[in-house]
Amino acid sequence: MTADFTRRALLKLTGASSMTMAAIAAARAEGGGASAVPGPTFASRTPIRIGMVTLRVNDPDNVAAFYRDVIGLAVLQRTETSVRLGAGGVPLVELEPRPEASRESPRAAGLFHTAFLMPTRKDLARWLVHVARNRTPLTGFADHNVSEAVYLDDPEGNGVEVYADRAPELWQWRDGSVRMGTEQLDVNDLVALTDKRTSNYAAAPEGLRIGHVHLKVGDIGQASSFYTGLIGLNTTRTIDRAAFLSSGRYHHHIGANTWHSAGAGRRDDGTTGLSWFSFEVGSADLLAGQEARLRAAGASVTAIADGLETADPWGTKVRLIKV
Repeated sequence: MTADFTRRALLKLTGASSMTMAAIAAARAEGGGASAVPGPTFASRTPIRIGMVTLRVNDPDNVAAFYRDVIGLAVLQRTETSVRLGAGGVPLVELEPRPEASRESPRAAGLFHTAFLMPTRKDLARWLVHVARNRTPLTGFADHNVSEAVYLDDPEGNGVEVYADRAPELWQWRDGSVRMGTEQLDVNDLVALTDKRTSNYAAAPEGLRIGHVHLKVGDIGQASSFYTGLIGLNTTRTIDRAAFLSSGRYHHHIGANTWHSAGAGRRDDGTTGLSWFSFEVGSADLLAGQEARLRAAGASVTAIADGLETADPWGTKVRLIKV
């Protein structure tokens, strides 16, 4: 497989006629992006970071097969009530069977996409060749300045991003805002890092983690107030009808947009979609501060193992776990 063939194949998978059109599709999926050193990436070294995502699904076997065969996650545990998958023994995605549930409306608040962060740019290249050779449908790909990203959907329409960060010292900050654009991804340069003639991506690298979660919300101001004022993140960028927030000057651990969900009310727990996601919290003091702010604001707070569970203004459950 030549670089040019890979480029054409990827364009066909996205249904785009040009790289520019693919970047536009990625803009719809993100709105706004490899460390060569083994070990936790920057996104997982911050005081607060993403842990895992749990989805309510109609067909857990079919969805689990996607995260196993396409993303490369391993099945860590399977019971009658859940399927848990992860990388390097670390749980990242849990699926809750809801065979009779209706699909969550695209205009409802909830999950926009789960973003899987590759440890290195070469890992992203290997994965991209893997999906191209297996003709996995894609929805977009783009260069976001801070990262390079590819977008697709799981079998029940849950959005997925697979990306690799550029070195943090290359990110451009100004007045507390990081530059994140949506530009043409240089596919040829990316896949030149690996053998394009065959797929050597048998499984996700051990260091794969969820770098960020992008949410659909009903109001950007409310979302920012919750995730900054109560959870303790900082706003890193605000664009048209979207905000990006993080801990420790990562480009974003949370994205929130109202592109399709402006004015959305409380979510219906009886539908498919995001059940809960977790933040890993690096100290007991941080967790205590989060709990105090949540209780003072009158938010729901429930004790769970190693932490607590609350909910954002649209009922999306958020777990805060001391690590």
